[in-house]
Amino acid sequence: MTTHVELRRGTYHDSVSLMQVSRSVAGTDGVTAAQVAMATELNVDVLRGMGFDVPDEASPNDLVVALRTESDDVLPAALAAVESTLAGLRGRPDTGGGEDEVPPRTVGSAARRSGATLALVSVPGPHAVTEAFDAVDSGLSVMLFSDNVSVEDEVRLKDAAAAADVLVMGPDCGTAHIGGVALGFANVVRPGSVGIVAASGTGAQQAMCLLDAAGVGISHCLGVGGRDLQAVVAGRSTRQALRALAADPATDGVLLVSKPPDPVVLDEVERYAAALGLPVHWAVLGAGRPDLTEAVEAFLTGQGVAVPPWPHTPAPREDSALSRGTALRGLFCGGTLADEAMTVAEAELGGIRSNIAHSADLRLGPDLRDEGHVVIDFGDDGLTRGRAHPMIDPTLRMERIAVEASDPTCGVLLLDLVLGHGAHPDPADELADAVRSARRAAHDQGRAMPVVVSLTGTDGDPQDRSRCEHALASAGAGVFLSNSQAARHALGLLRGTA
Repeated sequence: MTTHVELRRGTYHDSVSLMQVSRSVAGTDGVTAAQVAMATELNVDVLRGMGFDVPDEASPNDLVVALRTESDDVLPAALAAVESTLAGLRGRPDTGGGEDEVPPRTVGSAARRSGATLALVSVPGPHAVTEAFDAVDSGLSVMLFSDNVSVEDEVRLKDAAAAADVLVMGPDCGTAHIGGVALGFANVVRPGSVGIVAASGTGAQQAMCLLDAAGVGISHCLGVGGRDLQAVVAGRSTRQALRALAADPATDGVLLVSKPPDPVVLDEVERYAAALGLPVHWAVLGAGRPDLTEAVEAFLTGQGVAVPPWPHTPAPREDSALSRGTALRGLFCGGTLADEAMTVAEAELGGIRSNIAHSADLRLGPDLRDEGHVVIDFGDDGLTRGRAHPMIDPTLRMERIAVEASDPTCGVLLLDLVLGHGAHPDPADELADAVRSARRAAHDQGRAMPVVVSLTGTDGDPQDRSRCEHALASAGAGVFLSNSQAARHALGLLRGTA
């Protein structure tokens, strides 16, 4: 085993790009661990936890290249992979001399040089607020991809944006579509006249993909951050986004998508939208409310559009001689998809244990284990500190799938897979292998373990939704475009009626 750690002084790349670099290098033959990251305090702690000896003089302005290989012979190939992927990040056209050869060193100077109207910020949370304020002060709207930003900073930032008449999307805004340009995790969907305001990333993706499957396109999707409709933030960015869409001639109607909001805030936002004269349909999760699929179907019906049968492949029937566990296990990369599945399941099963539980007494412990019904959001802030989002690097979820395969209490495994720009470039084959292995391991123990996958995407996505559905179905999974239909199918399998 060979370990290599080096610091590259004054070399900066954004965290999302470096996550993809690390994953690419980790796929090199003979590489057992690879982490290419800025030497922030958090990243250094993570690297040391992985067994890498990071020098004490490392600073947040330094790039750390940390590799572990099976032998000395593999190290040159691993370093070459680092160089080639970083070169891809650095590549830019020759400007022919002059000031533009020197990269701008602040968001504000970049804005003045480029004439941009929007900044995308994806640096670690403690540093993101400074960059976002620089953008707002320069008259730019901001997509704040970064998570782990405090509520207090979020409120201050959104108040500053309102004063400057710009929009802050986020923090933890993973998805946006601005005039046909996809930002963050976003699917390839057809253009149209429907605007989306989303206090949810994967919820927005689910809604866009359902609309696309029905032949309906979008004008813009404006993410506002998952906390925006909670009492602490009080809908600050939601109001800004609704006002922007009300003034947009390309938008005829709006679909507002959200995790369960604060009811007082939702009531205030509903009155605000009505005062704008903006037709808004509410796709808001919560007990007793329509799920996202039902909300999109109601929206389509109101628009005079026929609701299509949503693409799906049911799970195959299991051998009746096999024993069956009694617990539902949901392992999700998308937080809103996890929340929706939990809401659907709780109506039948009662309280479900989770790291994003609907009540404090149902919150999972640090090991995220329980013998009963469990839903885990692997994209929650607590599981992404110093790690790539599971839509990019699903390692933790893959490990948990193998654990559930050997657990006799697991009756049905419910998963999601979200496609589109920014996500894993080819996730279906990897997940299909994990599903196939898990089902085989369970069968070897004399157990049935049906698997259901909620597959959010379109055939226009780089990963091709139809191809992914075929790969997962061939591995023995049921596959559904509608997340709520996937959850209900899993419940049917659990009770033995599907």
